[in-house]
Amino acid sequence: MDQADGLSDSELLSFAELGLPKSVQRAIDELDFKTCTPVQSQVLPYSLSQYDVCAQANTGTGKTAAFLTTILSQHIEFPPDRAIPIGSPRALVLAPTRELTMQIKQDMNALSKYTNVRSLAVVGGKRVKEQRDELTKRHIEVVIATPGRLLDFMGQGLLDLSRVEILVIDEADRMLDMGFIPDVRRIVRQTPERRRRQTMFFSATFNDDVRRLIDQWMFEPIQVEIPSESIAADSIDQRFWIVGRDDKRRTLYEFLKRCDPPRTLIFVNRRSEVKKVMKSLQKRKVRCEGLSGDMPQRKRTAALNRFKRGEIRHIVATDVAGRGLHVEGISHVVNFDLPDIVEDYVHRIGRTGRAGAEGISISFVSEADGFVLPELEELLGHKVSCTPPDYELN
Repeated sequence: MDQADGLSDSELLSFAELGLPKSVQRAIDELDFKTCTPVQSQVLPYSLSQYDVCAQANTGTGKTAAFLTTILSQHIEFPPDRAIPIGSPRALVLAPTRELTMQIKQDMNALSKYTNVRSLAVVGGKRVKEQRDELTKRHIEVVIATPGRLLDFMGQGLLDLSRVEILVIDEADRMLDMGFIPDVRRIVRQTPERRRRQTMFFSATFNDDVRRLIDQWMFEPIQVEIPSESIAADSIDQRFWIVGRDDKRRTLYEFLKRCDPPRTLIFVNRRSEVKKVMKSLQKRKVRCEGLSGDMPQRKRTAALNRFKRGEIRHIVATDVAGRGLHVEGISHVVNFDLPDIVEDYVHRIGRTGRAGAEGISISFVSEADGFVLPELEELLGHKVSCTPPDYELN
């Protein structure tokens, strides 16, 4: 496995240097993307040249734009030499959650605006008949899917993956954590042999389990790794408050009341805790909503849209529901509970401090959370300082 050298800020590429198709570059210009992020600068020169690439990349690093730009460019520059049957996509993107899948689809819509590339999000619990009709009535070049729903459609004979030219596996570590890898294996086996497709693989960590998947599914990949000191954005002010387990709800209320943050995402570890925290705040006249994996997709989408429009300023969410949640202007992330899986800390706080904006993360550290700190310090590469709550955050 070859490794791409890291780049300093002065060595970051511009999108204009990459020689992208005009229709793709036009959309990038309209989105006001000029300088590539570190992940984009290291991935795109190889992925656009059809190398397999595996990258350690967290949410908010620009990885989605990297693989979507590659898919669109390859589609335009290498058109098929004969007609492709309906139900045979040229590119497949696998993601672990509905929310992330829908966010990738939204980004694809923006980047493919001036192309003729058609894409479809294939997810459970959302307009299944519409998805089925799309697959059977016209050719879809790019399928973006969660594993379960994709397998359902494959089982119905609606999808043939034997002509997939580009396979993207996003958030592979999360796929492992959620037990999706057996399903992903079944899907990958239906695509062309690894030497006859391009594979891009993204994961927040390169642990032993992830590396085994890389060895099985990729052919001589280029490895891109973001240095550990960059694993949490410098634009995020990270605070750790010592809070008794029974005092968390009162502390959260005091924080929201005194600091009056414009837009807050509050993470808890259990679905049952979402309702408890939400009801505790609502009882104190704080308007908020919850997102958890057991909520119907329609309700989750409606709550998320209200949050995006600013009608609701505070959302309480689990990691599964919060995965792929991209909302501009989140000023604060509160870890009501420190995550059970330490890598999720970076995903959580990455919801704020995006696109150069400053953000604040506040983590409640109780007697039940303290065991996570040594592993978290190892991940971040430095000690964390725990202090009593300080509501003067300016």
